[in-house]
Amino acid sequence: MNTAVFYPRFFDAGPEPMHLREEVVDGLARRPKRLSPKLLYDARGSALFDTICELPEYYPTRTETAILQDNAADIAGLIGEECVLIEPGAGSCHKAELLLCHLPAAAYVPTDICGDHVREAASRLATRFPRLEVASACADFSQFEVLSSFVPSGRRVVFFPGSTIGNFEPHEAKRFLVDAASFVGADGGLLIGVDLKKEPERLRAAYNDARGITAEFNLNLLTRLNRELQGDFDVNRFRHQAFYEMGKGRVEMHLISEAAQEVSIAGLRFRFVPGETIHTENSYKYTIQEFHRLAGSAGFVPGGVWTDRQRLFSVHYLTPRIAGAGPSG
Repeated sequence: MNTAVFYPRFFDAGPEPMHLREEVVDGLARRPKRLSPKLLYDARGSALFDTICELPEYYPTRTETAILQDNAADIAGLIGEECVLIEPGAGSCHKAELLLCHLPAAAYVPTDICGDHVREAASRLATRFPRLEVASACADFSQFEVLSSFVPSGRRVVFFPGSTIGNFEPHEAKRFLVDAASFVGADGGLLIGVDLKKEPERLRAAYNDARGITAEFNLNLLTRLNRELQGDFDVNRFRHQAFYEMGKGRVEMHLISEAAQEVSIAGLRFRFVPGETIHTENSYKYTIQEFHRLAGSAGFVPGGVWTDRQRLFSVHYLTPRIAGAGPSG
């Protein structure tokens, strides 16, 4: 019996170690200190996030998955046949798998900042859909110019689930959408998951699970910096914090220093006072109308929108506005 694992084409466009050093040093030198949420996703962080997605408090993944399962045929009908489906930040590719059961795509291109994680997931998808062209990549999900260098030719549709758009500041979210519209072109589309505004209690619980997995996920960032940038963070002297900032419509995630301390990272020293934080993630929540306004300002026209019965989460299909057609409503 042949048990060999088939790996489809893989491209490594991940950040160089020097770029990582520069990004971390710049973030820790800020006031307040801040690091990009993409740094949370090394191999262990990606595995921990997969566990978070299965927690009872964390509603986004199961809710979006149910929306996709219940509406996959309608979504596939809007997307159309023989597209090239590109998924930035694909992770384990489970949601794309739901779509591909209904969508006769010509190719699927998952990318993720954790190359090993996405390569294994792409191998699994290639085995399940042997007639589908699959190519994966280690890449920052905002690097559309990098994706253009290896994405197969054809009509492009970007799949961006998980409400990852919420990790961007609003002006950054608009820039991402503008770049996505340019990347897919006039005949392409964007299928995107967007978390909706809801009662603060549910949001707080989702980011502060009883098992402490989200805390472990957040603190793993410090372990990664110790390993990759010769840091000496004492992880036990920091704690996880997540809260909903209603005025800004976002969940904030931080690492709080429990004491006055000095930390070495990449050969430099950084001081922390008690209670000082490293801001590691934002997760903006939208109403459907707010997101449609944002998408319209970036050059997209709303196509279909699907939600669950409780209106916790939404999935949108957007198409680029034709030049000269005027603003969307």
